Amino acid sequence: MTTSTQAPDFGAIKGRQRQTWASGDYHMIASIIVPVSERLCDTVDLRAGERVLDVATGSGNTAIAAARRLCEVTGVDYVPALLERGRSRAAAEGVPVEFKEGDAEALPAQDGSYDVVLSTFGVMFAPNQEQAARELLRVCRPGGRIGLANWTPEGWIGEMLRVVGRHVPPPAGLRPPTRWGTEEGLRELFGNGVTSLRATRHAFVWRFASAQQYLDLFRTYYGPTFKAFEALDETGREVLARDLVGAVERFNRSDDGTLVVPSEYLEIVATKP
Repeated sequence: MTTSTQAPDFGAIKGRQRQTWASGDYHMIASIIVPVSERLCDTVDLRAGERVLDVATGSGNTAIAAARRLCEVTGVDYVPALLERGRSRAAAEGVPVEFKEGDAEALPAQDGSYDVVLSTFGVMFAPNQEQAARELLRVCRPGGRIGLANWTPEGWIGEMLRVVGRHVPPPAGLRPPTRWGTEEGLRELFGNGVTSLRATRHAFVWRFASAQQYLDLFRTYYGPTFKAFEALDETGREVLARDLVGAVERFNRSDDGTLVVPSEYLEIVATKP
């Protein structure tokens, strides 16, 4: 007997993902992790005047960080509400950023139109990973750089995503987003499209007053956990909450009743030939 594996319906999956990231308010999470974007922009060694694209920009963390370095910046995302938040933030900080609605798997840009292409915990969630990688390469000019920050499978956020996936399984056939947080996965995705790839592991340290504060924040504002709780009945929600708290406590390094939780991510700089 033979069986056939049906390819995932990326279009349908993407539609559900858009709803997921539009739920809650991702900016409430993004505002905490601004230092990651600042570090990435310095690691990529942005130069004033460079044309920069921030893919899956969310509410604009990395786009705004690049604009502060006097680059010509565009931020792309498929959630209009997050783009509006990004516009408000950029205006408040007095930095020029063009925010466009667009899909990481079909970027609204011509071939080779950017000197630097960035993404911070964004493109890693695209369902068609190979297509997203091709798009990053396509819009980057020859000799340009691609800079990414992606959660690793081993870190706390990687574990949190696995916990959520055990309670609300992802669509069949999808590779985990944390594939982008491994050097092996990135070399598979970019292949011969880059001449060099430098990967460095860092940890962003989350700080919460308590496990309950963490749980309230993520179940209210972080799309994947918000939607997971929404999909479960009361018993399922109680078990998910217990498992999420258990996971964060395993990574906690504090002994004073608060949470100090390092979460590993992979910072990548690749050069296009």
